[in-house]
Amino acid sequence: MPEIDITEGATAPDFELPSQIGDAPVRLADFKGKKAVVLYFYPKDDTPGCTTESCTFRDMTPDYEEAGAAILGVSLDDVDSHKAFAEKYRLPFPLLADTDASVSTAYGVYKEKNLYGKTSMGIERTTFVIDKEGKIARVFPRVKVDQHGDEVLSFLRENNP
Repeated sequence: MPEIDITEGATAPDFELPSQIGDAPVRLADFKGKKAVVLYFYPKDDTPGCTTESCTFRDMTPDYEEAGAAILGVSLDDVDSHKAFAEKYRLPFPLLADTDASVSTAYGVYKEKNLYGKTSMGIERTTFVIDKEGKIARVFPRVKVDQHGDEVLSFLRENNP
């Protein structure tokens, strides 16, 4: 399989994934020409860091909308897990179920992780800002959740992708 270019300026890999909102799958192509997309990959629903990150995006959703961006979260959890997580924390944006890790792999965030000497495959917390033309405008690798929402919003406001 050829290496996919996921660097800034490259075309973002298109995808279609189910979410906890509605029956229709979410497609990246649906946003092209309309809105920038903040695509954040997170390891697991309802865990401390992922909850903090998701709730920050929730609290800042009006600011992101004002900046012309849609927010999409992606993890390996299934739709039922996303539904419970979104309901518990009132998350107003789609959480996409990448249960086979195909989209996470396409974006280069499905990696071997080492936790307390045990290795496993999982998502490395990463956020992509995709512009209205479907190009990767910014990559935020190995995200630390504190201040991350502000960093992404500042980038959107300064660059108007």
